Amino acid sequence: MIPLPGESVVAMSGEGDAIAERLGARWMVGRSERKLIRAAQGGSETAMEELFRLHWPRAQRAAFLVVHDRAAAEDIAQEAFLAALRALERFDRRRPFGPWLHRIVVNRAIDHARSRKLRREVDPGEELADERAAPADSAGLSGELVAALRRLAPEHRAVIVLRYLLDFTPGEIAEALEMPRGTVNSRLRRGLDRLSLVLEEER
Repeated sequence: MIPLPGESVVAMSGEGDAIAERLGARWMVGRSERKLIRAAQGGSETAMEELFRLHWPRAQRAAFLVVHDRAAAEDIAQEAFLAALRALERFDRRRPFGPWLHRIVVNRAIDHARSRKLRREVDPGEELADERAAPADSAGLSGELVAALRRLAPEHRAVIVLRYLLDFTPGEIAEALEMPRGTVNSRLRRGLDRLSLVLEEER
């Protein structure tokens, strides 16, 4: 579970299900989604629009929590969704659509965050408007927690979003980010430790 203000990382161990429930990190799996995907694979625009409606809010929110720029997050989520639709014919509809889509979203968000970090190293004065404020997240994350996430490195931010917002397992994160599972676990530990310290500093 993502540590909330006043809570330690140790106290959060084993409580990932609770934060996932709170944030709605559960994928719709069943005949209804498989039917939509089958129709979308057949070219149904109505089915594509329904998939978009179902998955857009969480995709956009995940992108925002990695890049902390609302305009960029919308662009990233939209581009990721279009990429997923272009590759839909290769998708196994027995699997849930959400995790597959969000792998694309988060990978693109990481790339964007890294490139922006490089730009800001060249021009330290560059600051986007969304980074001057930390509004509360629509999923129930406080402004304080959103601001704390922004202070993490993009790599740490991404694994925390995948694990505790999107409910990926460490193995699924390793597959999505194409890295060893040990690296994922290390980034999770370091990210949570850093997040806890940032929240302590803010208090």
